[in-house]
Amino acid sequence: MSQPNNNLRRVIIASFIGTTIEWYDFFLYGTAAALVFNKLFFPTIDPAAGTMAAFATYAVGFFARPLGGIVFGHFGDKIGRKSMLVTTLMLMGVATVLIGLLPTYDQIGVAAPILLVTLRFVQGFGVGGEWGGAVLMAVEHGHESKRGFHASWVQAGVPVGLLLANGVFHLASSMDEKAFLAWGWRIPFLLGILLLGVGMFIRLKIMESPIFAEAKAADPGPKVPILAVLRDHPRNVVLAMGARFAENAFFYIFTVLVLSYGSQQLGMAKGSLLNAVLVGSAVQLVAIPYFGALSDKLGRRPVYLGGALFLTAFAFPFFWLLETRQTGLVMVAVVIGLIGHAAMYGPQAAFFSELFGTRVRYSGASLGYQLASPLAGGLAPLIATALLDKYGGKPWPVAVYLIVMSAITLVCVWLVEETSKKRL
Repeated sequence: MSQPNNNLRRVIIASFIGTTIEWYDFFLYGTAAALVFNKLFFPTIDPAAGTMAAFATYAVGFFARPLGGIVFGHFGDKIGRKSMLVTTLMLMGVATVLIGLLPTYDQIGVAAPILLVTLRFVQGFGVGGEWGGAVLMAVEHGHESKRGFHASWVQAGVPVGLLLANGVFHLASSMDEKAFLAWGWRIPFLLGILLLGVGMFIRLKIMESPIFAEAKAADPGPKVPILAVLRDHPRNVVLAMGARFAENAFFYIFTVLVLSYGSQQLGMAKGSLLNAVLVGSAVQLVAIPYFGALSDKLGRRPVYLGGALFLTAFAFPFFWLLETRQTGLVMVAVVIGLIGHAAMYGPQAAFFSELFGTRVRYSGASLGYQLASPLAGGLAPLIATALLDKYGGKPWPVAVYLIVMSAITLVCVWLVEETSKKRL
């Protein structure tokens, strides 16, 4: 195999594994928030309010992500992509391990949830900067005709991270409940130190993006890339942000809310719900690269719009399937939902990257992607839990909320330009 292809393969593998590790850290918190943090860090309030409080700390990570995108986007456009990827991975790994070492509310009182929120903020800050760098390394090393496919492997690191997080948590939660709440929940977080070592070893060995290196040599670029993005590409930032609303909201309903709703409202076993998310994540590992490759052939917009339309139609049937309380049908609901999500998530990395020029691409792609995170993904479990509580556990208001998010996405993707044939 030629040297360029070897470099491309190495970059894609490094981005995929690094992204897997970062999202393992991020999703681990979501799983714990749905299942145990209400008991360990908010034990003095009723279960519904405790779950909402746990999801509120979960949302803090999403509000930190735009800040991380701005800071790391700036230095990624000024200094380079590679160094930012190493820094973000280190931030995420250390924060995750420290969460696993945190004393609980019973041990240190109100300081426990405060420390939890602080570390969650650090997690979000790291993830906010990681996505743009990992995606751009794959896009800028890759062949123009296969950018969607190459970049989709970075996206595929997300379901693998979710698969690992839920899988490890599932194993830990199978122990005696008293032991699990006492110390077993810490094991998945502490394992982050091993994954951090693997990720750092791999990321330190990859080369800087050749497109960025060439552009930097020819032009020093804007002094403040984020200001240049807002001046020259405000429309694309807003449309990219809106394009994420349905993708992000549906994903966290399918993978996080389903755990608390299924166990608390429907009385289903936590293990069955985790299994459904595990199977759905495994299917996504295949579906995301498939839709990424499909977007190279059909265009980013048609594939993305197809996914958004499908999930709009699936909002009510998803909850109908959950309400059967039958393990097989619940699994079908999660799997089908995550396939629809993959139709948007697969093309997304290349799509957003192609909307911005090389010297502001890290800042532009990160800003458009991360600004939607707190408004869509971060608030989705919280809003859904509040709606379920207000309407006596009936899920139809949540389905309506998801359809509204889909409408925003459909309008934004319809208005954005087709970018699949655009030269970088």
